[in-house]
Amino acid sequence: MTNPTATRRAFFVGAASAASALRVMGANDKVNLAIVGLGGRGSAHLNTYLRISQARVAALCDVNQAAREKAQATIARANAEKAREFEDMRETFADKSIDAVSIATPNHWHALSSIWAMKAGKDVYCEKPASHNIYEGQKMLEVARSTKRMLQIGSQHRSEPFKIKSIAALQQGLIGKIYQAKGLCYKRRASIGRKPDTDTPPGVNWDLFLGPAPMRKFNELRFRYNWHWFWDTGNGDIGNQGVHELGICRWGMGDPQWPTSVFSHGGKFAYDDDQETPNTQTASFDFGGREIVFEVRGLLTGAEGAVPRTRPRNATPEATAPKTAAPLNVMIGNLFYGTEGWAAMSNEGFQAFKGDSNELIMEERPERGPGGDSTGRHMENFLDAVKSRKHEDLHDEIAIASMSAAMCHLANISYRTGRKLTLQAGPKFLNDPEANKMLTRDYRKPYVV
Repeated sequence: MTNPTATRRAFFVGAASAASALRVMGANDKVNLAIVGLGGRGSAHLNTYLRISQARVAALCDVNQAAREKAQATIARANAEKAREFEDMRETFADKSIDAVSIATPNHWHALSSIWAMKAGKDVYCEKPASHNIYEGQKMLEVARSTKRMLQIGSQHRSEPFKIKSIAALQQGLIGKIYQAKGLCYKRRASIGRKPDTDTPPGVNWDLFLGPAPMRKFNELRFRYNWHWFWDTGNGDIGNQGVHELGICRWGMGDPQWPTSVFSHGGKFAYDDDQETPNTQTASFDFGGREIVFEVRGLLTGAEGAVPRTRPRNATPEATAPKTAAPLNVMIGNLFYGTEGWAAMSNEGFQAFKGDSNELIMEERPERGPGGDSTGRHMENFLDAVKSRKHEDLHDEIAIASMSAAMCHLANISYRTGRKLTLQAGPKFLNDPEANKMLTRDYRKPYVV
C-alpha cells in the first residue's frame, strides 16, 4: 500500500514546482491526460479520449486494482500505448509529464481532486455535479482563478449544437419572457436492497475511496454506482441526473445566480432498503417574478413527459400544425413557459410552440452518426481551451457549473431540513443555523477542502 506520508510529501513538492514545469503546447500537440476514477463514467472518459486525436491517455488512477486492469485492457484493444497506473491521485498529480486530468470519481471527491490537480499545475475536466456541497463549488472557482487553470465540468449538453442554437433562440425571446423553466427526471430506479458491512475486498483502498467522507466499514452498496444514494458520497438523483436538467433551466433563463428562496419536498417511497436519498423529489426556486421547478421520480410513472402532436385551435381536420418528425419524449428533459408560447427540450430534440394555437414555430434535432457524440464535443472543447489558455472558451466553465450544482444542494438542504428556506447573498440562509451548517461538511483529515 502507498505510504501516505511519502505520497503527500512528493505531491506537495511537485505542486510547488508545477508552475515552472508547465508545457507550452502548439495547436497540433497532444494533451497528456490522466483519468482519475475508472468506473462507469471513467470508462466513458477513457473510450472517448481514445477516439480524440489531440488526446493521449498517459495515466490511469483508481483505488480499485480491478478497475485499473479493466482500463488497461481497453487501451490494449485500441492499440494505444499502455498507461502508467496509480492508486493514489496525489502521485498522479505530482507527475510532471501529465498536462491535464479527467476526473470521474464519486461526487464527494470532485472538489478536492480538482483543487489538488490545479494546484499541481494541471488543467481539469471533472464530472458533474461540480461539487458535493456549495462551499466546495466556491473553492473550486477560487482556485481555478488563482492558478489560472482550465476547469471544465462534464455537463456535455452545453456542447450540443442543437441545444446551443435552441437556447440562443429562447434567450432572444422566441417564446417571449420565460416565467417558468421546468426540469424533469422520470427515470425508473430499482431498489438497492440491503447488505451488511464486510471486510474490504482485496485490491481496494477503502480509505482513499472515502477520502473527505467519514470513515466507516466497507459496504458493497456504498461502493461502485450506488454511492449516489448515500449523503456522505452522493447527492441523490437530483445531483446525478437532475443537475443536467437544472443546468438547462438556468441556461434557458440566462444563467441566473442565487434564488431568493427554495422549497423541496418528497421522500423515499415504495422501497424498504438502505438508500438514504429520496427517490421522489420536487423543488421550486424563486427568482423574483419567475421560477425554476424540478421533479425527480424514480418509480413507475405515466406518459406526462411526452409532448403530443399539436393542432391550431378551431382547426378543420385538414388544417394541422406543421408536422414534426416525432413527438418529443421529455421524461428526462425540460419545459419552458413564456408569455408568448412554450418549448420542450430533451436529448431527442427541441420544439417551440406559439401561443394558444400551439403552432410549431421552431424545431431542432440532434446530429447523429460520426461526430454526433456530445461528450466527445465537450471534451474537445476542454482540450481546445487547454491550448488557448482562455477559460472563457469553456462551454461549462466552473463559474457556470458551480451554480447549477448549487441548485441541487439548495434543494437537498430544504428537503433535509423539511422547510422552505430564504437566501441572502453569499449564499447564506436567513435565520437558519441548521441549514447554514449544510452549506459545507466536516472533512476527514488530511482530505480537507
